[in-house]
Amino acid sequence: MTTKDNSNRPSPIYVVSGGKGLAGNNMVQSMLIQYPNNNVAVILVPHVVDESQILDTVLKAKEDGGLITHTMVQHSMRRRLIELAAEHGVPQIDFMGPLAEYLDEKLEIPSLQMPGLFREIKQQYFERIDAIEFTLDHDDGLSPQRLSEAEIVLCGLSRSGKTPLSVYLALYGWKVANVPLVPGIQPPEELFQIDPGRVFGLQISKGQLLSHRVKRLRNFKNTENTSYVDEQKINEEIRFANLVFLKGRFTVIPVTNKPVESSANEIISYMSSRYDFGGRKIHSPFMGNGSDKE
Repeated sequence: MTTKDNSNRPSPIYVVSGGKGLAGNNMVQSMLIQYPNNNVAVILVPHVVDESQILDTVLKAKEDGGLITHTMVQHSMRRRLIELAAEHGVPQIDFMGPLAEYLDEKLEIPSLQMPGLFREIKQQYFERIDAIEFTLDHDDGLSPQRLSEAEIVLCGLSRSGKTPLSVYLALYGWKVANVPLVPGIQPPEELFQIDPGRVFGLQISKGQLLSHRVKRLRNFKNTENTSYVDEQKINEEIRFANLVFLKGRFTVIPVTNKPVESSANEIISYMSSRYDFGGRKIHSPFMGNGSDKE
């Protein structure tokens, strides 16, 4: 396999794709590795969406005696590439066609014909894993110096539901940090330095907060921590939290007797109305598979 000038330089292999071409490139490279020191150039031709791009590649392959491999999932583009390659005498290998035709016949389900769909779905998966790791690393005030990296920041009193809400949002791909509010301890300065539109204060009634705390103490068999469930101190904590929300101009989210799903959807609604995510789908638990995104 040499070029037309009969030199010893191997002819190149073109990998044509409507997406990034990673699948086709991996297939070619997995074969070439079986031929040590082959010196074959692999030329990636990604994002092919019209006939002019196909013709340009076919003519280049004809000129240097190259081979075209392709993973075109759009039927019409795949057929046109095969036709043009035959017309110009350029050898081509279709990685997708035979399998696609088999599936079309056997499954009787219309193909989406969307280049890069597998990579996009995998990318969404890894983004969600990254969001979960970030959220766990920034739970309960951890790493306040990195609050600016969070997409959403929650703040509230102990037992106001910060952690379960943070984790729930993370499952849909949001990087969340949460900050506990404790009277007598000033919140980290970073909380007031980030965009307040991304910060949400969780507001809970005295009755429900007291109920949550009593249950927690019972679970831990800790009956001596009376200040934690003292109604007067809880009133002071609630006033303190409200002052923090006011100072930071944070959006207040009432969470009393509200399921975590409802609070999450309310926060996501605020985020989607406030920010342009630049083509990133909005993660939402009520928009099917996360809506997803980004």
